[in-house]
Amino acid sequence: MSDKNKADLVVIGAGPGGYAAAFLAADLGLDVTLIDPADNPGGVCLYRGCIPSKALLHVAKLMRETEESKNWGIEFQPPKIDVDKLRGWKDSVIKKLTGGLGQLVKQRKINHIQGSATFVNGNLLELTDAAGKKQQLSFNHAVLATGSRPTEIPIFKTDNPRVLNSTGALELSDIPKSMLVVGGGYIGLEMGTVYAALGTKVTVVEMLPGLLPGADRDVVKILQKSLDARFENILLNTKVEGIKEVKGGIKVSLSGKDDKKQELKFDKVLVSIGRMPNSNGLGLENTNVKIDAKGFVEVDGQRRTAEPSIYAIGDIAGEPMLAHKASHEGRIAVEAIAGHKVAYEPRAIPAVVFTDPEIAWCGLTESEAKEQKRKVDVIRFPWAASGRALTLDRTDGLTKLIIDPESERILGMCIAGPGAGELIAEGVLAIEMAAVATDLKMSIHPHPTLSETVMESAEMFFGHATHMYRPKRK
Repeated sequence: MSDKNKADLVVIGAGPGGYAAAFLAADLGLDVTLIDPADNPGGVCLYRGCIPSKALLHVAKLMRETEESKNWGIEFQPPKIDVDKLRGWKDSVIKKLTGGLGQLVKQRKINHIQGSATFVNGNLLELTDAAGKKQQLSFNHAVLATGSRPTEIPIFKTDNPRVLNSTGALELSDIPKSMLVVGGGYIGLEMGTVYAALGTKVTVVEMLPGLLPGADRDVVKILQKSLDARFENILLNTKVEGIKEVKGGIKVSLSGKDDKKQELKFDKVLVSIGRMPNSNGLGLENTNVKIDAKGFVEVDGQRRTAEPSIYAIGDIAGEPMLAHKASHEGRIAVEAIAGHKVAYEPRAIPAVVFTDPEIAWCGLTESEAKEQKRKVDVIRFPWAASGRALTLDRTDGLTKLIIDPESERILGMCIAGPGAGELIAEGVLAIEMAAVATDLKMSIHPHPTLSETVMESAEMFFGHATHMYRPKRK
């Protein structure tokens, strides 16, 4: 631990929000101390979330394509899976990224402390390093970026290694013959996709009537059709009433629609019902920082808390709990600390579900427009009319625009299909720049690409898309 006892800025938590804040602050000339339990920055995203899951999802996508290639006249032998090597490759990706961030910390001369921090008051922290040694650190400003953790339910609190959360699932200790995924959100569906590709019979149970509660139903329908073919079962309107360990597995009691009950046995159970903010155990009660009923720290437009010297960003500062939202907030907070005129006012925060097909959306969704009773034009361009989608044999996709009928401004975009997570960035830019349908229509897109579906969606608004006949309504 450093002997320094004073910092311009201390950042607590080195995830995508924390390290983005620390790096920008150092670039702006501030004296920065970064505190995190890990030896290198990265947080949950790099160590136990976004990055390892996407590495495994890439493998799942590859395995699906080798199966589909028989439709094109190419057949492969069934794959031989070396779990140890696969796990090692996934871990090597994490090591490269976190190691690179460690180098950036050194290059920026940031004081990195491996340990934890507790607030003594609004300008003083007690630090505990990895060896248990304590010291105090005073600061002018602090940025809270402590992230979140998997939500726990008492019924699933067990030391049984067969009951996993997302962290345990990503460790890939083995490939179970069967798995129950509790929760039909993006974490559960992504991990279910990975294990199904590796040979596990996956069943998903969701208490709500549909998967992915934040997304529009038409794109979810496309994804569910694909998952129905690869998962053993998808049980909607179903609750888990109880679990118990039995010989060779876990027996789960389920209650479905009309109170229909059943018991099923699985090798493993993955609990993925959401995440909760890490706002406890930080000594915030010793400051003026306010926490709401859900555990989120209350912040203003510059991410400042009720304690003027303390800012909060990322998962701890409210939903959506997304890495890119945290990074953006981190930069806003540091700019504010540096005295710049900034505010957190995004019009479009993209969300991506990295299943196959991918689902992505930004801005106003069709469901939100209906809830707000807002008049919009909803334009859908099916990928069956896309030449590029045909060459990929992936005509199940959809590109959708939400457009204000009077101003013709782009209010939202939603995409289902391979590469949706890459394509959605054009929608984010269009919404942030207040682009109108003509802007997308008149921007020349390369051919043949999936990005053309965005251009042709805009053309459909005017009733003259080249590859789709849809006369404009009077």
